[in-house]
Amino acid sequence: MAFRAHLPRRTAAVAVLLLAVLLLLMVVRLPWSGDLGMHGAVLERLRSDLFHPGNPLVDADTASAYYSPWTVALGLVATVSGWGTFGVLRLAGLAGLVLLGTGIAAFVRTFTRRRAAVPLALLCVLLLYGVRVFAWSGLPGLSSLCLTLAYPSTFALGLAFHLWALLRQGLRERWGVPGFLALGALLAVVLLSHQFTGAVAVLGVAALLLGARPRPDRELWLRVGAGGLPAAALLPCWPYYPVLALLGGGGLDAVHQPLYSDLLPRFCLVAAVGVPALAVRWRRDHRDPLALFFALGAVVFAVGWLSGHYAWGRVLPALLLPAQLAVALEVAGAGSGGPRRLLPAVTAAALLAGAWTQAGVLGYVLRKDAVPPVLREAPTIGLWPGFGWAAARVPKGATVMTNDYYALRSLPAYGPYTVAPAYPDLFLPDERRRRDATRRYFAPVTSRAERLGILKEYGVRWVLQKRGGAGLAPDDPALRRAARGPGRLDLLEVVRP
Repeated sequence: MAFRAHLPRRTAAVAVLLLAVLLLLMVVRLPWSGDLGMHGAVLERLRSDLFHPGNPLVDADTASAYYSPWTVALGLVATVSGWGTFGVLRLAGLAGLVLLGTGIAAFVRTFTRRRAAVPLALLCVLLLYGVRVFAWSGLPGLSSLCLTLAYPSTFALGLAFHLWALLRQGLRERWGVPGFLALGALLAVVLLSHQFTGAVAVLGVAALLLGARPRPDRELWLRVGAGGLPAAALLPCWPYYPVLALLGGGGLDAVHQPLYSDLLPRFCLVAAVGVPALAVRWRRDHRDPLALFFALGAVVFAVGWLSGHYAWGRVLPALLLPAQLAVALEVAGAGSGGPRRLLPAVTAAALLAGAWTQAGVLGYVLRKDAVPPVLREAPTIGLWPGFGWAAARVPKGATVMTNDYYALRSLPAYGPYTVAPAYPDLFLPDERRRRDATRRYFAPVTSRAERLGILKEYGVRWVLQKRGGAGLAPDDPALRRAARGPGRLDLLEVVRP
């Protein structure tokens, strides 16, 4: 009987170990998709000038919200060690993975000391989502995490979990003012490192304060309030970008509108198991912190949808994480009798379905013939083509004219700039003009003289374009073919702008 009691915990621990090995392989492999090029570009600029890096994507002296305490620390590591950008990104991925795993464990232990709770929580956070693959920065599902390990969002979320764990400890032990001041500084680092995860962290802090037991008295509330002073002081003083300017920044809602689509297939598993688990906890305790956390996240998420501020959808982790952790805690504490005895079996089935849905990530680190045949056609998020072949010829700091989707998002990671930024940029005053210049350069009706004028205006020395596409012809006297790349791309050097 003792062996049977320990079997679920041992199974969960083995599963977590296997997933940890897989994620460590992702650190080595560093699969390229999404915003990895942006974060590589940030490191390239910080390596070039740690104190005045300028815009990470275009040759302009502007601020950028991507220069956070975490990326500046990585830039310092790169400068001192001499490691390459992708080596430092791997270090960031490893640090983010460790911080996230230990943070989840620390937070769960503030609720229970049952040994099964931590591995179950890790499995739920990685696997308990839906039956359709979905990845987005700040969401720690397995498919998403494989692609975003090196992102600041992973670091910030791991730090947020540690912040929540320390806050619960501080409230329980009635820390003095210095302890809460330190927590305020920690919150400021999260907010500066990834603003969307910072919003999730703030919602979590609010839920933990509202659900604290025993309820804080006036003296403890004053100490907690003092903890907000470092955040209020540090945020406006961060020298790399004006934090308060982000409050009025637009242009991100269209990018985030997909967060509100296909919610049922993407998150049906966590809804089916997690929401009932939260309901059980709320019925048992109307001030349960996880239930309050979920409720706050749901309100903000819904307001974002109703108001059209789709960027508010980035608080999605504030709905998912409390539900996932509630499942783990309820399963770990489930007894052997009554309806609750069904909960472990239902959760196990949901976790297996989640694992099956995301099994395609094995293809990121294994050759296709090494993947089990039944999983070879599993849906997954495709990886992007590399541009090392072009970066080997283009000097760092040179400006490239291109309208290729992948090149715009990848080339800056190697050191070059592009004329137009790949992402909306609140701090780039001529962003629209740059995009228009790129559009006009590749428009079929644009004259040769106008194209040459655009190249001269932006100091372009290289052009990357589709073979046979619009733009100056490769045999134009102003150009010299430097390389032919995959995807019918030509790299052309501007010899006479």
